Amino acid sequence: MTMANRHLARSIVLQTLFEWDFRNKNKAEAKEILARNESEFAPGTGGFSFMESLLKGVLEKQKELDVIIEKAAPDWPIDKISVMDRNILRIGLYELLFVDHTQVPPKVAINESIELAKTYGGETSGKFVNGVLGAVYKELGEPGKNDTSKKKKIKNDSLPIDKLPIERLCGAVVYAKHKKDIYLALVHDVFGHWTLSKGHIEEKEENKKGVAREIKEELGLVVKIKEELGDNTYTAYDPDKGKIRKQVKYYLAEAKFNDLKLQEGGGLDDAEWFKLGDIINLNFYDDILPIVTKAINILLKK
Repeated sequence: MTMANRHLARSIVLQTLFEWDFRNKNKAEAKEILARNESEFAPGTGGFSFMESLLKGVLEKQKELDVIIEKAAPDWPIDKISVMDRNILRIGLYELLFVDHTQVPPKVAINESIELAKTYGGETSGKFVNGVLGAVYKELGEPGKNDTSKKKKIKNDSLPIDKLPIERLCGAVVYAKHKKDIYLALVHDVFGHWTLSKGHIEEKEENKKGVAREIKEELGLVVKIKEELGDNTYTAYDPDKGKIRKQVKYYLAEAKFNDLKLQEGGGLDDAEWFKLGDIINLNFYDDILPIVTKAINILLKK
């Protein structure tokens, strides 16, 4: 199939999932809806087998896909996401996680979903789908970035938390002094939270150097690491490793009060400087708030 035909095929699968979801049809009826839609909108394109395979895969993995979406977007339960947008996300995530990346590269899966959102979703659907899939893709460790073959998924849901594989990251509370005030540089994610700049530490890279590199890449700031603030740990899902523990070590870092230049992608949609007095009104994740509070207490004593 050509790329244009595959895009049409995904559109028809999306329309099928929308009707199935909106009308609360059972999964057995979905194939009948697909056949009707294919006959009406894409007769003679020869893409029914692709459509059937995609629809079957999304339906079979629906519960797993929904769990991943809800874990990645805790403020957006599946039933709060529009019917159209949640099915676009299901298609995109299914192709990201369960389709051979030599057949559907991750960037193609994401871009196709964005185009579907722009065509069939609401005014902000394209941005929302782009942010969610980008965040999930980065959170899952960019599956398929260096591999050309599908890896066997490891099921380790039954393991206790202390036995899960560990992935290490570093982040920072970045501050600057400007006109007698102290400001914090915060990033905003597509799930509606203000949070801290963080990222993966490269192999054999020192934590402090890794933090400085990540902040330079993400915010365009050159920072000086002042002291360690603490860490937090949370569980996530990796398509190759299954459940994993992510351990993030946070530092206090000083920068000049320069304009922030937010790196595109990664599930972030804004970055701003905030005076310390304005921080209390912001929406933070529960595990980030203690880190920010500790940083503020240290800065107020300086």
